[in-house]
Amino acid sequence: MALQDLNILLVEDDDVDVMNVKRAFRRNNISTPLYVAKNGLEGLAMLRGDPNDEGLPRDRRMILLDLNMPRMNGIEFLEALRQDPHLSTTPVVVLTTSNADRDRLAAYRYNVAGYILKPVQFASFADTMVALSNYWTLCELP
Repeated sequence: MALQDLNILLVEDDDVDVMNVKRAFRRNNISTPLYVAKNGLEGLAMLRGDPNDEGLPRDRRMILLDLNMPRMNGIEFLEALRQDPHLSTTPVVVLTTSNADRDRLAAYRYNVAGYILKPVQFASFADTMVALSNYWTLCELP
């Protein structure tokens, strides 16, 4: 399955990083729908289909998750996601600036599919999105 076959929820509070993900998708012709939540609480509301959701489809979903966010950070989000029987198997890739071992270990305790450090330069960021697309091309989701 290619990244284009997915519905991606980007849980990210930094507008520049959101813009970089969108730009990297366009640059690499990744046409998958991208939904954005500014923090973990918004992300959970979108996944659960609360009345204020953005229309995120209920199937073939993947989450790109930042860790350092207000209101509900990425680790708290992962804990809530994995405790919800309807969302617990949703694949998550952490996309963060945190290179701290404690963050990496905490994320992997919640069975993330990957932990990617955000590159500083846009060209490297775009290459990271291509690598992610190639990875998901090899994986299958229900």
